[in-house]
Amino acid sequence: MSRKRKAHTISMAQLLITYFSTEEKCIAWLEKIRWNGNPICPHCGGQERISLAPSKPFTYWHQSCRKHFTVKTGTVMHSSKTLTQNWIITLYYVLTARKGVSAMQLSKELGVQYRTAWYLLHRVREACASGELTLNNIVEIDETYIGGLEKNKPVKKRQKQGRGTVGKQAVLGLRQRGGKTLAKPISSTDAQTLHREIQRYVDPQSVVCTDDHRSYQGLNTVVSFHDTVKHSVGEYGKGFVHTNSMESVWSVLKRALHGTYHHVSRKHLHRYVNEATFRLNEGNCEVDTLDRMQAIAVNMPGKRIPYRELVA
Repeated sequence: MSRKRKAHTISMAQLLITYFSTEEKCIAWLEKIRWNGNPICPHCGGQERISLAPSKPFTYWHQSCRKHFTVKTGTVMHSSKTLTQNWIITLYYVLTARKGVSAMQLSKELGVQYRTAWYLLHRVREACASGELTLNNIVEIDETYIGGLEKNKPVKKRQKQGRGTVGKQAVLGLRQRGGKTLAKPISSTDAQTLHREIQRYVDPQSVVCTDDHRSYQGLNTVVSFHDTVKHSVGEYGKGFVHTNSMESVWSVLKRALHGTYHHVSRKHLHRYVNEATFRLNEGNCEVDTLDRMQAIAVNMPGKRIPYRELVA
């Protein structure tokens, strides 16, 4: 009988002493992931006539396009003045803290200003974006709402339009049994929006499980099989049909938002959702800690975010 492989986990002490004790080791790790020994100019894509710049550490000179570049150029780390070791520590915390790490806590761990830690975290979250996924087999689909209660808001900010979901942001979640999870904020939970998103991310031959929200009616025209559990009458499972796995994702996400971050704006919510789903997708018990960190580092190129864009 075969046993599951036990993942190789590392502590923060091991991370800093054994693997990333110097700037050289941090840069070498990133270069191996991005280029695997063959630097490529991020400005023009050229690979020939590239040499180390003698006057600038960890910098390359491309003679063809006459530009300098580093392993950080064109990535979320572009023009970053903070130590590369701080980036490595941020990756570690994002992946190993089940409910995330706050910018305030990270600023204390790194010994940097709060806004530096906040900027670091948001750029790492941007690299957590899953891109285009196609889910198949059995897929659980559910929606939730993120936001505070109207009664707890200042009187001037209350939307006197009812209760429940008023003033909250809808988030749609799709989870493949034994596979990947995808979640994203959506503008509405009407049938048109939900059907469009499901058609975009779910294979037509899949089996889809949802609750009895009326907007899911008619999904049999989008996927091969659709069945529901009637939460409205207290039914939460019938055979293989349930949405319990997706609801467990919402549970962890909301604990992170309430207990770690306390407040998340609609503008940045998608990045917090990306972080939570990435941690779940890359965090199973058979994945080594360094491999999980590498999964984020691979996604860093092409996702530069200027500070002015984040605070605009």
